[in-house]
Amino acid sequence: MKSLRPSLVSSLPKLIVKPLAGCLIFLCAVAISLCAQEGGPPPGGNQDADVPTSGKQEPGLSAGGKWKEFRSEDKMTAAQKVRFELEADTLLPDSDAKAKVILFCVNGKLELGDFRPNLRIGPPNWASFWGRPQMGVRVRVDSSSSRHHWNWVQGRFLAMDKDTVRQLIGSQIFKVEFETPRGRQIAEFSPAGLDLALVRKDCNLKPQKP
Repeated sequence: MKSLRPSLVSSLPKLIVKPLAGCLIFLCAVAISLCAQEGGPPPGGNQDADVPTSGKQEPGLSAGGKWKEFRSEDKMTAAQKVRFELEADTLLPDSDAKAKVILFCVNGKLELGDFRPNLRIGPPNWASFWGRPQMGVRVRVDSSSSRHHWNWVQGRFLAMDKDTVRQLIGSQIFKVEFETPRGRQIAEFSPAGLDLALVRKDCNLKPQKP
């Protein structure tokens, strides 16, 4: 068998490296695209899209009842950001911090209302019309109970629908039953006392009956 010509041997590394580099670039592009489609950041991106990351963060103030209010301004866009937080009444099993509901508003409009259990939640068990992963939950607002499918965000929290947020802010009792790897858990909240005029001004939200 004839040996390979020296010129062909010397060009072999280039012939191998270029296709490999092309494959790696393609795989990275696919990974970033998938992250964007699921609403999550690419690797190394911001993992707390619902929490202000720029601008001076002011200390939390009372917003009435057990609610806390946090205000900040984005230094680059001058966007006015307001966050309302309510902690659960008790600590859930296997959790180091109480569950929370968070309303995140920008320039006078609600951007996101999320339920943050602060423990490991189960996998999504439903898909939205657009294929976005969701989890089926049961919600109690005062004496009314209903089922909902909330967007499952990176396995960290559930994004509530806007109608539930409206019902929450005007309620006395708010409970969420959700899935965890160890079975269903119930987080209990006491939303009474929230300054509704403040929420209307900062988030353009009014309470709604279930």
